[in-house]
Amino acid sequence: MKTTISNVKAYEGKEVTIGVWLANKRSSGKIAFLQLRDGTGFMQAVVAKNDVTEEVFNVAKNMTQESSFYITGTIVEDKRSPLGYEMHATNIEMIHEAHDYPITPKEHGTEFLMDHRHLWLRSKKQHAIMKVRNEIIRSTFQFFNDNGYVKIDPPILTGSSAEGTTELFHTEYFGEEAYLSQSGQLYMEAAAMALGKVFSFGPTFRAEKSKTRRHLIEFWMIEPEMAFVDHDESLDIQEAYISFVVESVLKNCQLELKTLERDIEKLENVKAPFPRISYDDAITLLKEKGFDDIEWGEDFGAPHETAIAEEFDKPVFIVNYPAHIKAFYMKPVPGRPEVVLCADLIAPEGYGEIIGGSQRIDDLELMQQRYEEHGLTGDAYQWYLDLQKYGNVPHSGFGLGLERTVAWICGVEHVRETIPFPRLLNRLYP
Repeated sequence: MKTTISNVKAYEGKEVTIGVWLANKRSSGKIAFLQLRDGTGFMQAVVAKNDVTEEVFNVAKNMTQESSFYITGTIVEDKRSPLGYEMHATNIEMIHEAHDYPITPKEHGTEFLMDHRHLWLRSKKQHAIMKVRNEIIRSTFQFFNDNGYVKIDPPILTGSSAEGTTELFHTEYFGEEAYLSQSGQLYMEAAAMALGKVFSFGPTFRAEKSKTRRHLIEFWMIEPEMAFVDHDESLDIQEAYISFVVESVLKNCQLELKTLERDIEKLENVKAPFPRISYDDAITLLKEKGFDDIEWGEDFGAPHETAIAEEFDKPVFIVNYPAHIKAFYMKPVPGRPEVVLCADLIAPEGYGEIIGGSQRIDDLELMQQRYEEHGLTGDAYQWYLDLQKYGNVPHSGFGLGLERTVAWICGVEHVRETIPFPRLLNRLYP
């Protein structure tokens, strides 16, 4: 019977065959312990000299790291194993013998591992991170599909910037200037006016010359937009979404979280409702914590976000930022036009902002004023102005950065480990 490591529980006491690679091995006289991986998981196989032919035992003893083979044996319970099972092997059929695999069990530097990212992905920790990433994506689709959202795919090549910044990748588009998308939000607003509640999931690009542990040049975002939804309702949706995703990871990635040595008690605290603090109160809090140089009207950096997050044991919303440090499309707070109906969701444990969202402007005259203030008078933005002209309604949306969310839930330090092939300021290889 052919199966996979992830399914061996169903075959306890039975003989099965699994296609595997050798992750590591050790041998002691008449027994060889093979650490196997097959893409679905990791498992140990015990090859005893008395249970196999001399040829099979010699193959097991002399096998090299990352060689591929079919292994046949009986699945037995092993409570010492993280998987809970191991194989007592009876036969090995070699497929390919690998030589001089560059990533050995010894310690390697980060640059070396990044140069070999295509192979580093095979390691136990990186495998676990990718499985958690996959669960976050899977549960994201489940959450929005179950709640009546329609998935929409905005374009990657655009003629305008969603946030009016200069940190864009420029390209030539048959004689026209174009950009790689930094957000699908404007297009998602148009889709929300057609379909009510929508979400997108796709790559975004920021030509930001940053080397921090929170930044990538290419990253993936989940961007919902919702018609007839105000700012407070949007915050409720955001915390319900995050709570659902974390609960799904805790339920379906127990082995991976154990591999990553993640403190799951901290994740178990992540349940709605989340605390909310105004930008005004956040400034006061920071001054009380010794950040004397921060002034009202300035944006928060990583140290500020971390200091605020330390006051709470779950994610915290910082709401109502000054208008001049936020995007042109955000709706002002009624009676306080200097601040806008927006929020950043700050993850605990120093992982910073994972969601940015706002209620969008739904007033033609105000949007025209914003266009003039931000110099958005060209043809590229005229279609977006149409949304204000033809049946506009109160609407809100947000964007979640997938890689930062993966880093936080996994407890890994740098976002470069949370995407299969990271694009960093000085890295386009492999």
